[in-house]
Amino acid sequence: MARRGKTAVRQAVKACAAALAAFGAASWPARADWRGDIGTFRIGIVAEPGGGNTVPGLARLSDAYANALGMKVEFVVARDYAALIEAQASGRVQYALYSALAYATASERCGCVEPLVAPVDADGAVGIRSILVTRDGKVPAFATMASHRIAIAPADNVGGSLLPLAALSAEGVKIAGDSPFLARAASATAAETMLAGGEADALFGWEPAGADGQPSRSDGTVARLEAAGIPQASLRVLWTSGLLRYGPHAVRSDLDPEAKRRLTVFLTNLKSQTPDVYDLLERAHSGGFGPAAKKDYAMAIAIVRQETIGQE
Repeated sequence: MARRGKTAVRQAVKACAAALAAFGAASWPARADWRGDIGTFRIGIVAEPGGGNTVPGLARLSDAYANALGMKVEFVVARDYAALIEAQASGRVQYALYSALAYATASERCGCVEPLVAPVDADGAVGIRSILVTRDGKVPAFATMASHRIAIAPADNVGGSLLPLAALSAEGVKIAGDSPFLARAASATAAETMLAGGEADALFGWEPAGADGQPSRSDGTVARLEAAGIPQASLRVLWTSGLLRYGPHAVRSDLDPEAKRRLTVFLTNLKSQTPDVYDLLERAHSGGFGPAAKKDYAMAIAIVRQETIGQE
């Protein structure tokens, strides 16, 4: 009888504990889901020149992102990168597709964005590097550059002008767009022609590069010079800049970690799982998306800071 009494007491205690736990759980405020906080996930993208406010395959893209996130998605088409940067900095869009320099500008503007992924070429290249290339040993060493005539692309050319000037300045080399030894060409092709025709002793050009920094010579200045008839053996690269990664897909830093995770998984598997959607989203680089980090855009940020100084 005493044993049955003790058992009954224990059962009563357990029942009370369960009831209290249930009451407590019911009385706690429910944690708001990040989807509910956002409402509609907005993705910013710049329209192609002449495209107005339309982007090919927008409905298909919206459905793909909505499935990945499990929530309503809306694309916001910006007229240019300046408008896109403002939209993300102000929080009107949570996610944006940027060029490398546009991302760097956004990062400098608010410090509130971070890259998730960036595209890769079919041969594994993840970005470009600037190079200084000479022909037939006309410039014997990089240190003698200032005593020779160096062809350089127009001031707005990324690989042939902006990148080398910013990278060299970051290395402590005194150089500016109007340095007397630089011969400003009307185009990148014109700069190559100057080297080929003997009007310049070297030129600043570019080459694709992989994540390991190794060049991918399937494209770039050296490949173009060889195609123009200059023997490979006569060309020598005297200097190479740091890597300028291809432009990223970036989110606001305050986006919920689960949303970032879902987007990263979706994008890094997109090429293999849904190639037609990948082709709508990325036309220039056919190798898929790889993870990206802020450190990958150190060269882009250096260019933006250099340009800002030059405008002051």
